[in-house]
Amino acid sequence: MSAADYRLNLPADPRGRLAAAWLLFGVAALLLSGLFVILIILARTPGVSALFAVEDFFRLALVAHVDLSVLVWFAAVAAMFLVLAARPGDHLVHGVAFGLAVAGVLMICVAPFRPGEAIMSNYVPVLDNAAFLAGLALFGAGILLLALRSLLRPLPSAPVFGPGEAMRFGVQSSAIALVVAAGALAWTLAELPAGLTGTPRFETLFWGSGHIAQVAWTQLMLVAWLWLASASGIRVPLTPRVVVLLLVLGLLPAFISMWGYVGHELGDQQQQKFFTWAMAAGGGLAAGPIGLAVLAGWWHSPVASDAAMRGRRVALGFSIALFGLGGLLGFMIEASNTIIPAHYHGCIVAVTLAFLGLALHLLPQFGFGPVRPRLLVAMPWVYGVGQILHVTGLAVAGGQGVQRKTAGAAQGLEGALQIGGMVVTGVGGLVAVIGGILFLVAVAGSLRRRGTA
Repeated sequence: MSAADYRLNLPADPRGRLAAAWLLFGVAALLLSGLFVILIILARTPGVSALFAVEDFFRLALVAHVDLSVLVWFAAVAAMFLVLAARPGDHLVHGVAFGLAVAGVLMICVAPFRPGEAIMSNYVPVLDNAAFLAGLALFGAGILLLALRSLLRPLPSAPVFGPGEAMRFGVQSSAIALVVAAGALAWTLAELPAGLTGTPRFETLFWGSGHIAQVAWTQLMLVAWLWLASASGIRVPLTPRVVVLLLVLGLLPAFISMWGYVGHELGDQQQQKFFTWAMAAGGGLAAGPIGLAVLAGWWHSPVASDAAMRGRRVALGFSIALFGLGGLLGFMIEASNTIIPAHYHGCIVAVTLAFLGLALHLLPQFGFGPVRPRLLVAMPWVYGVGQILHVTGLAVAGGQGVQRKTAGAAQGLEGALQIGGMVVTGVGGLVAVIGGILFLVAVAGSLRRRGTA
């Protein structure tokens, strides 16, 4: 069995500080997304809603909430990985990228208070106003700059190919996927019909590039799985070269997806189906073998010796379970029902949970205080159980015909399974929210105890 230690070194130079800044930036995005939830609740409260001058503030704030909690959070963690895997000396480029991203998010946060239509397009919901679109462009430019710099100036090869090189390849592969996604976005933007507006415009704009970006997030999730496994005492029975081979397979859907632009008309149903097929067929090429290898290593590993190791293993286990559940549900999609968000949600929160677990592991290594042991264990348990319930409820309700993108009476719930499925969905969502709050509490405690042993 391989005893490879799959971790990235934390540089003791400005790269380490900038990586920590990107991680905290991502955490701040999660906090801001939570504040928008509070504003959403207030905007629908009688007697208080009149304070919000912008019409339909509920939907405007909902867009900002979704983008901050998924797109910005994922991209900020990706930036942290890219900085950790970068050459020393790129301070100017890294600083410009960080500044662009911060400026972009500030504009995204201001945008809901400006007039504009809320468009709930898949992957990247948008506000059709200048502030939001400019902010989104600035943020994307910052992340793309980091990805391009990573590819144009990679670290030199080590004399011996080891686990560190495999981990850096995983990060580099995510940069490749991000650049391909940006190319797909530019291609779509150039080909969009001038008369296409509103939801059809943005749905078409982000459909292909959004699918390809999922490859980047998945590759980084696999890097996080390997890191969490090594940090929790699990000996993964894969050599670094096998890991790289699997990561190459995981990257293939990003390139296969480009056939959607060459072989199909922009925005037609066949193109949309092709992107969906490419992700369904290729999404598990690397995740399946690596996830199974981690579980096999876990089975043969000693019991975790402390709360920190137990917490990392819980986060790792739930992340693997959610990704597997989401992947299986993807093969069950036959109609526009809630199995679709169950599939998507399972895969997305698997990435989130891997990143949350890794973040709590890295905070003390970045110089912040230790996280409370009880929170290290409780957070992934609460968040993981909540998300399993949420996804399962959506899947059960969808199997009984409950339509996606409906709420309240419009769902037309009839029968025990439809009603029960949506009740479980709601309860699971609330439990997961508590898990998210526990994460923010854990981070706040670590920041407050900075410099303590």
